[in-house]
Amino acid sequence: MPSPPTAASIFSRPSTLDLAPVSLRCPKCDAEQPPGEVCIACGIVFAKYEQASRQAPQARRPVTTLSRGDGFPYRLVTQLLQLVFLASLGLALWSHWKKDQFPPPTFYDAARLEAPRQTPTESSSFQIEAQGIRYTIDPLFEYQLDGVVVSLHDSDVFWDIYHAKDWKDFINLRDLCVVWGDNVASGVFREMQYRNSTWTCWISTQDAETAQRFAWDQLSNNHLLTQDATLAAKIKSAEIGDQIRLDGKLARYSRAGGFQRGTSVTRTDTGNGACETIYVDAFRIVRKAHPGWRLVYRLSCALCLAALLGLVVMLFVAPVRAPRT
Repeated sequence: MPSPPTAASIFSRPSTLDLAPVSLRCPKCDAEQPPGEVCIACGIVFAKYEQASRQAPQARRPVTTLSRGDGFPYRLVTQLLQLVFLASLGLALWSHWKKDQFPPPTFYDAARLEAPRQTPTESSSFQIEAQGIRYTIDPLFEYQLDGVVVSLHDSDVFWDIYHAKDWKDFINLRDLCVVWGDNVASGVFREMQYRNSTWTCWISTQDAETAQRFAWDQLSNNHLLTQDATLAAKIKSAEIGDQIRLDGKLARYSRAGGFQRGTSVTRTDTGNGACETIYVDAFRIVRKAHPGWRLVYRLSCALCLAALLGLVVMLFVAPVRAPRT
């Protein structure tokens, strides 16, 4: 039979009783304090603080997984698209202004920029058809014109209701306002302002001396007629500042229903009826102004539109970014 334990061995054994600690540390401010439910230093409720700490990672995890799930750099691509859009927009605005600036007089072939040549014609009246309408052309003179385009108007723009809706005029495709002679050689044409409306070229300046230097008989607004698609494309390719050459006939024209338009036969008249109406036989651009800036403008507009479409796509496909904590 074993001997009973001594008192010393009993007291040396580790206690098996679960005794509450006599103090604790706050999980937020680390202050040591007696056991309780509220921190005596910072005032937090221990149970609520621990519950919020356990729930915070779980609440953030779904958003973080959504924004990084497929590994695609949505944020980087969006920032690049924004940069490309802003840069191309600025370049488009700058190149749009530059492309329509008039080149200096030395750019042009001055020897060609003489007064228009107008001679009697042997051509008789003839008819042409466009969009199912038959027009009668009455030639008055053979006509050759060399000039610099200072303003233009396309008759097929949506806001020009007169040509298509009211007049059913489908052969006057474009109006070109041009200058020649001393106006170009002296460079005074660069100091004037020009604007074309449906049938008129408006010229103005704020300087009286410039108006006196400008030769008003060395300018004309020309209504260009054709039903030929190839010739129409050449006419439509002319832009402000280009030197052009055209051959044709000063002519009256009309259609059934009472519509008719005449033409000026002199360069010295002004006001209503002073524009030249020309049935075009040949057209070409002698000197193209600012081809580099025109190319930059087209490319920057295309790039700006592509970047804008990309941003719209990213708006719908990019996931929501996780909030910062």
